[in-house]
Amino acid sequence: MIFGLFRKKNNNQAIVDRQYAALTAAARMPELYERLNVPDTVMGRFEMLSIVMILFFRRTRASAVSGQEIAQEIVDAFFQDIDYSIRELGIGDNSVPKRMKKLAGMFYGRLETYSKAMDAGEGEALALALQRNIYPESPAPADMSGLAGWMVAAEAHLSAISEEMIASGSATLPPVACPPAA
Repeated sequence: MIFGLFRKKNNNQAIVDRQYAALTAAARMPELYERLNVPDTVMGRFEMLSIVMILFFRRTRASAVSGQEIAQEIVDAFFQDIDYSIRELGIGDNSVPKRMKKLAGMFYGRLETYSKAMDAGEGEALALALQRNIYPESPAPADMSGLAGWMVAAEAHLSAISEEMIASGSATLPPVACPPAA
């Protein structure tokens, strides 16, 4: 009986790995950085990975238990990946937990802020929140309305994905749409 619990976790690992790889690939789409004003920096990539995780987490909140379990395992993988990245950047072992706590607070703060704006259908509020978070110290932050629009489109795309695709780790995010020709 108890061995069945471990087997389920191992079966989920392949699903979690596949889905996490798809989500990180989406967060690395060059168009996000080239056309939607996300800086191609360590923090810019953290912001995009956080946004993608938030979108996936929002999609799975209405999923069956298996989808929610996979979502939690993916968020856990996200934080393990961040921990590994911090260590790879040469941050000392003693300060990693403090930085992880700060980054986790940033992630959950963004989840709350972005969710509030998206739930209310307030694209301008979402763009302003993105601007504050992605360009926290810039006197002239870049326009984030394109990224906010992509997030709304990505959420609609994810909501149309079947539960079977979520449970199998096959969910994808849409590409960045090209702006209309002038």
